[in-house]
Amino acid sequence: MNKILVVLLAIGSSSVLSLEVQTDLGRVRGANLTSRLGLPFYAFRGIRYAEPPLANLRFLNPKPVKPWSPTVFDATEDGPMCPQPWENLTDVSEDCLRLNVYTKDVQGRRPVIVFLHHGGFYVFSGQSKYLAGPEPFMDRDCVLVALNYRLGSLGFLATGTAEAPGNAGLKDQVLALRWIQQHIHRFGGDPQQVTLLGYSTGSLSIGLHMLSPMSRGLFHRGICISASPYGQSKYQSSELQLAQRQARLLKCPEEPAKDLVDCLRQKPALDYVSSYNGMFEVGWSPVLNWHVVIEEDFGQERFLVEDPFKTALRGNFYKVPLITGITEFEFFSAAFYDLRNESIIGNYNRDREHYAPIAVAERGTNHSRNVNKLEYPQSHKAWGELNSDAIRHLQSAFNRFVRLMAPHTPIYTYLFRYKGRYSFLKNPDNQQAMGAVHHDELIYLFHVSLESPLLKREDPENQMVERLTRMWFEFAAKGDPHNKTDEYLKDLHWPLYNDKDKSYLEIDTQLTAKTGGFNLERYQIWDELFPLPTS
Repeated sequence: MNKILVVLLAIGSSSVLSLEVQTDLGRVRGANLTSRLGLPFYAFRGIRYAEPPLANLRFLNPKPVKPWSPTVFDATEDGPMCPQPWENLTDVSEDCLRLNVYTKDVQGRRPVIVFLHHGGFYVFSGQSKYLAGPEPFMDRDCVLVALNYRLGSLGFLATGTAEAPGNAGLKDQVLALRWIQQHIHRFGGDPQQVTLLGYSTGSLSIGLHMLSPMSRGLFHRGICISASPYGQSKYQSSELQLAQRQARLLKCPEEPAKDLVDCLRQKPALDYVSSYNGMFEVGWSPVLNWHVVIEEDFGQERFLVEDPFKTALRGNFYKVPLITGITEFEFFSAAFYDLRNESIIGNYNRDREHYAPIAVAERGTNHSRNVNKLEYPQSHKAWGELNSDAIRHLQSAFNRFVRLMAPHTPIYTYLFRYKGRYSFLKNPDNQQAMGAVHHDELIYLFHVSLESPLLKREDPENQMVERLTRMWFEFAAKGDPHNKTDEYLKDLHWPLYNDKDKSYLEIDTQLTAKTGGFNLERYQIWDELFPLPTS
């Protein structure tokens, strides 16, 4: 039985009813909030799940947080985000390995949904106040967790040596999942019903957790939105060139690797933030700049021990039911602004062979220059398709993910086409949403305060919020998005994917089951340029 203490906190002339929960680490104090539709719930925010990764812990596997008892941990507000460029840098700290837990009731056992945030492994967070407000999900009977993990060089420096073997940010995610297994029952969650919900690089992370020996048994279902680990380029055992670029920017020696890492451990976290622009080759391209690596064995617990393609082709991975899908226009947003930028267009016109692969694929390798074999005209639609297909973890990678996973585990796929009033791509000339682009599903799953107000029952987007949160909740509860007794889902017919029918759900103003797949001609081009390995 949980030990619970209700506390009345005096704040100025008002009072707020607060809840304290006893965990094995110590007491945690949360706050009362209200869901999108007015239901009360508890928010425990900024809870440490790891020791701050400072000094000698930089670039290495995270350490579990030490107990704080007899002190009460104040979890009434968001903790800091991990170091990244942000307007308010007082909200940034290396002491960022925190998570938020939201629950209606700390008694019982409810399905747990864990949000792994997007941002290319270099920006964003699981905080409630910008991109991951919990209010829409808290109308469902689940426990929601959102977490931070290390980003940029602090999270993904990979020299191929013991000092920085790589993948620290993904190991942070693993440690957070272990924390959930140990403690979520204190917040009314069921550790045997954990569903990972990831967007973009958060989705790519889920695909990798299915492959990692560190993650087995820590989750039971996955909702993978707009990314996968199966892009067109090969996984490496280090990212030494990128590490050396960081060293140059921070005036550290580039070799030997031990001296490089020792020096980088001494630099303030904000020095990494101020050097972000210099870490990219052109503007903020390539989109996926920090890569996951296959770790060599230096005695550390390894996140990735072999090539992901090899693991998937053998079917030797942790098999969980999946939902996965993409938006209709994905990275059209990047294309839209590229084609309005005279400097970027000038670069493409002057030296397309150099700049196009960087923009849409990866740092310039001979392999990525196959992009130049494509003849895409410079129109918004065509350049958007190239961006969406070629970026290492997006559309073509999504198609490969489905094909590799479907023979081994149940998988539901979808195409999101709904265009509401709010979007991550608005025409700056008239502020109108231009279509369903990368990140747009998040507007209907969370309160994304950077892009939209908290949507209400009377808003035209209400039906989409209800449908998405209910389908995702049903899947988290039982591995199946259907519920014939639910007024919003009673007409849902969403068949599982198979290679013959290629069934998927078109999510628009209606939920429509279709067959035959989508964008297959475009995906075929990428398969020809970058064939899937066969073993």
